[in-house]
Amino acid sequence: MHQNKKKLPIGIDNFEKLRLNDFYYVDKTGLIKELLNNWGEVNLFTRPRRFGKSLNMSMLENFFSIEKNQDIFHGLKIAKETTFCEEYMGKYPVISISLKSVNAASFESAFQLTAQIIAEAAEKVQFLMESEQLTEYNRNEYQKLLEDMSEAELFGSLKKLTRLLSRHYDMPVILLIDEYDVPLAKAYENGYYEQMVFLIRNLFDQVLKGNENLKFAVLTGCMRISKESIFTGLNNLRVLSVSDVEFDEYFGFTDEEVQELLSYYRCTDKYHVIKEWYDGYRFGNVDVYCPWDVVCYCAKLREDKNAQPENYWINT
Repeated sequence: MHQNKKKLPIGIDNFEKLRLNDFYYVDKTGLIKELLNNWGEVNLFTRPRRFGKSLNMSMLENFFSIEKNQDIFHGLKIAKETTFCEEYMGKYPVISISLKSVNAASFESAFQLTAQIIAEAAEKVQFLMESEQLTEYNRNEYQKLLEDMSEAELFGSLKKLTRLLSRHYDMPVILLIDEYDVPLAKAYENGYYEQMVFLIRNLFDQVLKGNENLKFAVLTGCMRISKESIFTGLNNLRVLSVSDVEFDEYFGFTDEEVQELLSYYRCTDKYHVIKEWYDGYRFGNVDVYCPWDVVCYCAKLREDKNAQPENYWINT
């Protein structure tokens, strides 16, 4: 029954995996060009959970990174922008981290988890150990990112990594930080919020403020945490929340995208049910469906044409 149709990407937030393994993809590559046209040095997108933030971050990493294979963009909207692609595609060193696993009962554990995430990002660029662009001193600095870090070392770790990568490639670095607010939400629940705010503020402050090795940064989260607590004195920050018109169609599915998906899987008769159940959001000027709900329900319909809709999002 399904042999000729693409698989539905339930819970897939790795862009490369999605493109290489024949999953259905709702093309959000327009975000890439809009991000550079509406220039912001530090861009923070706040959207609810399960609205495709991590997948979009993975897409950005795959598009810009020198280290990635850009063939996976073949056939997508952005590939038609040939001049733009020649200028930007595969041209930058990219550091991409997610803070979603910083889920700890104590500040000590949260500190360790944060340091581990940065050490893993550093580990991916071990060619720095051999780099002729770096001095012996630089290579020792790099080595320290892979070892146990003190508090001061952790605060400066991302800044240091951007500096070393920028020196190696002789060009500025793009920084992507997904789920920046998870450590803060967990800290709030577990009673070490002030300590975590102090850590995150110092980490971000150093890497995002006046960092000449940074091309631009994109952060995502569910919450807008008050600027005072985290982003003090960061005058290059653009916050793009659900009420902003810019980028309004790049998170979640638009009505047109849902109709296209239903037509592809021959479920158009369920359009009104899906609209009634899942079209409950408005970002900027666009009515948006929760992609998680739509994809989960479509998967059910492929097995059983009479499947009833349910609230998948609430269960996550």
